[in-house]
Amino acid sequence: MHRLYEFLRRHPTLVDGAWAAVLLVMSAGWLVGVMTHPASAESLGQGDVQQAASVPIALALCTVVALRRRAPEKMLLLAAGAGLAEVVTGAFPVPANFALLVIVFTNASRNVRWASRLALAGALTAPTVHTLRWPNEGQGTAGAVLGTVFLTATFLLAWVLGDSLRTRRAYYAQLEERAARLEREREAQAKVAVAAERARIARELHDVVAHNVSVMVVQADGAAYVMDTAPEQARQALATISGTGRQALSEMRRLLGVLRTGEHSEGGEYVPQPGVEQLADLVEQVRGAGLTVDFRIEGTPRPLPSSVELTAYRIVQEALTNTRKHGGPDVGATVRLTYGADDLTLLAEDDGRGAQRELYEVGGLDGLGQGLIGMRERVGMVGGSLDAGPRPGGGFRISAVLPLKSTV
Repeated sequence: MHRLYEFLRRHPTLVDGAWAAVLLVMSAGWLVGVMTHPASAESLGQGDVQQAASVPIALALCTVVALRRRAPEKMLLLAAGAGLAEVVTGAFPVPANFALLVIVFTNASRNVRWASRLALAGALTAPTVHTLRWPNEGQGTAGAVLGTVFLTATFLLAWVLGDSLRTRRAYYAQLEERAARLEREREAQAKVAVAAERARIARELHDVVAHNVSVMVVQADGAAYVMDTAPEQARQALATISGTGRQALSEMRRLLGVLRTGEHSEGGEYVPQPGVEQLADLVEQVRGAGLTVDFRIEGTPRPLPSSVELTAYRIVQEALTNTRKHGGPDVGATVRLTYGADDLTLLAEDDGRGAQRELYEVGGLDGLGQGLIGMRERVGMVGGSLDAGPRPGGGFRISAVLPLKSTV
């Protein structure tokens, strides 16, 4: 039964053709009965002309039912023409006139406004025209009026049902379109979130790897240089390399822990994000690598949003890393952290030779300059401003202003 239903849904014209065939058989039987009984034909006022006209009219109305879905507007005009032909010739309505109800319903259920209005006009006028054109002599005025009202209500109900179907289809189509739009927006938001998360992880990886590996490289070079002449300094450098490597591994585990949703590290909780309190340790680590750093905190320290603390730490970390990479020999750095009423001001500068112009203006050369790009992204995420470039007297300067939100 289900297969039959699905077959009929896929072939609606076949269903309409079957109904048209039923109407054709009924109309043919009615016409044959009239033609073979002269008394019946005379009582209905059906002479030879009317009987001859009834045949093509019945065929036209059956065609209307068969093709109502394929060409509803054309079939509406054909039905109107068949109805006018009946009125003009006086051919008595046959069972095929049921097609008028069907075509009114069909056009009311479509989105062609003129066809729907024409169908409504026909539904309101056809019953009255039928009563006037073929009056029943044995029926009183009250009966004729009641019959006309009933027939008009039937036609009007067909139009209302069709219009309701059209409204429901439009509503469902709107719901489907809205659901599809929401799905597209959800996918776009998911892609943006994934891109933002990838950028965040890339910044973290760059800051952790670039800083710690830079320290390890400097210490390894120093250890190799004094291995024979100053074994104690070499051992100290190797110890620094070991400590820096462990710190890098610890931060890498924290970052990987962020990617493992719902998992935990072997040691329990992950290492917390670094903040301004860890800047002193960072500066000491850099000093141990041979870089002279003048670090000062101005203003009254107070609790800061975690995002601001992490941003400040990463900016100083990247600035000192760039100083070691691009500052040249005998370079010195200065780091100032100033607590203001509404913001945190960060200044990191050195007196070295500075970075290439491509690193801070173009945004990267052969994969370089990603640290400065990450700085700008971090500062932008907290609503701050960043100024990075060469100092007038030589060296490089990074200045950032990070707005502070009230913290409890």
